[in-house]
Amino acid sequence: MNRIPRAELFAGLLLSLSATAALAHATLERKEASPNAAYRGVVQITHGCDGQPTNRVSVTIPEGVIGAKPMPKPGWTVTTEKGAYARAYPYYHGDIREGVRTITWTGGSLPDDQVDEFTFLARISDAFAPGSTVYFPVEQDCAAGQYRWGEIPAAGQEAHALKSPAPGVRIVAAASGPARAAASSVKAGDLSIETPWMRATPGGAKVAGGYVRVTNTGSQADRLVGASIPLAGRTSIHSMTMEGGVMKMAPVEGGLVIKPGETVELKPGGLHLMFEDLASGPKAGETVEGTLRFERAGTVPVTFSVAPIGAMKPGAPAAAATAPGHHEH
Repeated sequence: MNRIPRAELFAGLLLSLSATAALAHATLERKEASPNAAYRGVVQITHGCDGQPTNRVSVTIPEGVIGAKPMPKPGWTVTTEKGAYARAYPYYHGDIREGVRTITWTGGSLPDDQVDEFTFLARISDAFAPGSTVYFPVEQDCAAGQYRWGEIPAAGQEAHALKSPAPGVRIVAAASGPARAAASSVKAGDLSIETPWMRATPGGAKVAGGYVRVTNTGSQADRLVGASIPLAGRTSIHSMTMEGGVMKMAPVEGGLVIKPGETVELKPGGLHLMFEDLASGPKAGETVEGTLRFERAGTVPVTFSVAPIGAMKPGAPAAAATAPGHHEH
């Protein structure tokens, strides 16, 4: 019988362990973000710990990433730890000085041979300039074993040279106008959610219109039942129709059905979201983080781009001024 030299055996064991760790790397689906813009973080867990299922995932929100909120996950319990920021950051309702620093999902069981995603929403502040990278350390605990994806490369060092690199997001300059709107799309199960946007509002307005295009590529119908943004106290779905030359608006009771193979577009003058009880008005050129809630696909984080007052499509110029007190939706 051939005997394997101890040095070769040891080297082979190290290689095997390294390969297992590489397969288990925690990654972020979206690897680019822009300063002063919303970011949808999707932590992807692609492997367990040496065959053991994952039962805890925790992500650290770095300084300069503000307003973080986790997305609930069926079968898992989500908890957060809050703390003070190193400085105040401009936010929707004024400066923000503290927020979520750690998000943890526990209680579920992700088998070693399956993959899953753990989602949060946040805002990238002006602390990061284009060309820099922001890192989100991730802890992964299993029924037996654990990984700590928290190593951050030193200046000039490549992240792939690290044994346990933290997932990184490269900061890039924001696109503008139509190019920015066109890039805004989300896939949620059988639904393709394209170009969420809304209109800026004049000072003191308490209502804003929201729009989006949803395509159902599956074999079962789904239903849009709600939406939310931090600026609004409540949101409803409305339709606009012409009756006898008079435009009438009414809530869509029970939600909006999206049939298999159908595309439904919410747009000015037709179906639309109505964001009500605004705490402050959205401003043209900004982005607003939010969610859409579906009967089957669940709660989906989206980012609404903000077009000028009266715009008829994202990236378009403002329409002609309307009469005082009149709300176009």
